[in-house]
Amino acid sequence: MSSSITRREFISRSGAAAATATVMSKARAATAKPPNIVVIMADDMGYSDIGCYGGEIQTPNLDRLASGGLRFAQFYNNAKCAPTRASLLTGLYAQQCGVHNGPVVMENCATIAELLSGAGYRTLMAGKWHAQQLPTERGFDRYYGLADGCCNFWNPGEQRSGEPKPAEKNWPRKWADDGEVSQPFTPEDRDFYATDAFTDHAIGYLDEYANEDKPFLLYLPYTAPHYPLHAHPSDIEKYRGKYMEGWDVVRKRRRARMIEMGLIKESWGIAPRDERVPAWEDVEDKDAWDMDAFYKKNGEGISWDDARDREMWDLKMAVYAAMVDRMDQNIGRVLAKIRDLGKESNTLVLFLSDNGGCAEVRHTTPGVPPGPVESYRTVDPPWATVQNTPFRKFKRWDHEGGISTPLVAYWPGVIEPDTMTNEIGHIIDLMPTCLDLAGAKYPESFGGQPIPGCEGKSLLPILEGGTRDSHDALYWQFSDCRAVRSGDWKAVWSGDGPWELYNIEEDRCELNDRATMEPDRVQELGVKWMAWAERCGAKV
Repeated sequence: MSSSITRREFISRSGAAAATATVMSKARAATAKPPNIVVIMADDMGYSDIGCYGGEIQTPNLDRLASGGLRFAQFYNNAKCAPTRASLLTGLYAQQCGVHNGPVVMENCATIAELLSGAGYRTLMAGKWHAQQLPTERGFDRYYGLADGCCNFWNPGEQRSGEPKPAEKNWPRKWADDGEVSQPFTPEDRDFYATDAFTDHAIGYLDEYANEDKPFLLYLPYTAPHYPLHAHPSDIEKYRGKYMEGWDVVRKRRRARMIEMGLIKESWGIAPRDERVPAWEDVEDKDAWDMDAFYKKNGEGISWDDARDREMWDLKMAVYAAMVDRMDQNIGRVLAKIRDLGKESNTLVLFLSDNGGCAEVRHTTPGVPPGPVESYRTVDPPWATVQNTPFRKFKRWDHEGGISTPLVAYWPGVIEPDTMTNEIGHIIDLMPTCLDLAGAKYPESFGGQPIPGCEGKSLLPILEGGTRDSHDALYWQFSDCRAVRSGDWKAVWSGDGPWELYNIEEDRCELNDRATMEPDRVQELGVKWMAWAERCGAKV
C-alpha cells in the first residue's frame, strides 16, 4: 500500500473526486448490472489492529483492499455484538428491533437479505448470526455457522475420542446448516477451525451459484478474534516474542503509524491506560499494582504466576494476532475465488468490526496456556487498550474505543484507490447502501405489518468520491451506557456519573470534558437523546 496522504492532499483528492461523482454514478447506472455485495465483519476487533489502520498484525489482504479502495476514519458500530448485527441487517437502531443485548427475535423490521432477495439477489451467509430466528428464516437462501454468540474455535461440541475436553463458557452452543440445527455441534473433521470452516462454506456457495445471472449478497461475519484465544500453532509462532516490549510501546508505535496515515490527529493525544492496567515495567513487581483489583470481576482461573509473567502476556497477544492473521488469510481465499469467477470488477467488498476490543476477563482453565482446544482465555484490559489505540474504553462502552470501527470499502472502477474519508458513517447506513446499489426501495411495511422508516443514509455518494448530507445526530445505548453525537459534539454517559461532553473534531480521544463549561450544549444533547430513546424504545 502506498504511503499515507497528507490532510491537504486528502482534501484535494476528495474535492476532485466529488466533481466527477455524478458522472461516474450515471455511467455505472447506465452500463453495469447491480453489483455483488460482500460484507465481512470481524468480532471484537479493535480500531487499530489491522495493518491499514496502524496495526503490526500481518493483514496483507485487507491492506490490499485499502490500497485499492477507501478507508473510513470515522465509522461507528453499536459497541456490542447482537445490537450491531441487528442494525447492520435492518438499517434501524437495534432498540427498534427489540434487540437490547443478546439474541432475540428481531421484530418490526425487514432484513437486507429479505429486501435484496426481493430485488433479485442470491443471498448467502456463513459465520456468526446471534439472533433467535435462523438466517434462512430472515431472507438468506443459504447459511452455515454459529447461530450463537461465541464458542470454542476447535470444537464447539462434545469431547472426541483421544482429544482433550473442549473448553467452553456456555454449552451447548447452537450451530446451523441452512435450516438444520445442531446443538451441540461436534465436527467430524478433527482439523476443524471455525474461521476456516466459515470460509470453506462461503467459497462453496460462490462455486455453487457461479453460473447464475443473479447478483449475490455474501454476508461473512467471522467470530475471530472474539475470545476464547484459539489459533493455529503455526500462526501463533509468527508473533511469539513480538509483544515482549509491552503494551505501552506497542500502543505508542500504533499511534505513530496512524498519525502518519492521516487516520488520527497528533493533537488528540492518547487516552491514558485503563486504571486497572499497570505499566509494562511494573508487571513483575508484586508491589507495583493491585492484581486482586485488576481481576475482581470474572477473574476465575487467574494465577499470580500468570499475571506476573511477561511471556504469558506476550503469548496472549500473539494468539490474538494469530486469530486476526488467520481471518485475513481466509478473506484472501474469498477474494481469490471472486477473482477466479471473473466477478471482482462488479463486486463491492466492505470490511468492518462489530465493536471495539474487548476488556472482559474470562479464564476458566487455570494452568492451560491460550491456543489449544482445552484452553479458555482472554487478552484482558492491557491488550484491549492497545487494540483500541488511541481511544478510550472498550466493547460495551459508548466512548470512542467501544464504538469506533475500521471500514474498508473496495470496488474496482468505482472507488478511487488509496483514498480516505472523514465523512461520518454508522452501521445503520449499510442497509440503505445495499438497497441503493440494488435499485430497491425501503418499504413502509413488511410481512403485512408497518415497520419504522430506515434510520440510515446511503454511503454510495461517499463510495463514488463525493459527499452526502450527514446525519442530524447519531445515538447509542447499551446497558448503562449512552451517547449522542451531533456534528462535532458528542455527549456520553456511563451510568456512574453525569453526562460528559467532547468536541470530537478537536478531541476524539475524549480527554477534555467540556460539560461544565457548556452546560446548555449538554442539556440540548441530553434532550435529543431522551427523545430518541422514547421514539426507539431504548431502555433508560
